Amino acid sequence: MDEPATSLGEVIRQQRELTELSMRQFAAMAGISNPYLSQIERGLREPSDHVVDAIARSLETSAEALYEQAGLIADADADEDVATGPTAIQTDPALTPRERRILLDIYDAFIAAAPAPRPRKRRPRRADAAGER
Repeated sequence: MDEPATSLGEVIRQQRELTELSMRQFAAMAGISNPYLSQIERGLREPSDHVVDAIARSLETSAEALYEQAGLIADADADEDVATGPTAIQTDPALTPRERRILLDIYDAFIAAAPAPRPRKRRPRRADAAGER
């Protein structure tokens, strides 16, 4: 698998390229200027939350998914295997943006419907058994 993106701009560029849109086409879809998009993708400018939302809508994803792929936010409750599910969907070049959105919606529905794991009650260990494990 490819190395994870190092910046939000790189994630945006990767996603734009997966949709096979030129920078000019994508900038128009997102409602921003072509030079501004170029600066974002090269990491020279950090977009506002409003701009990230517009970019995410154009990519048919969420701003949170973009931030997560860039490593700027993480799901504190997810373990590593679960966290790679949405990332794998978002970065699969065989999927169209519509297919990605549908799969992510299905994934989110399954996660939302899953019962929350109950915390296990821990019994204090005996001092003599602590070294045996």
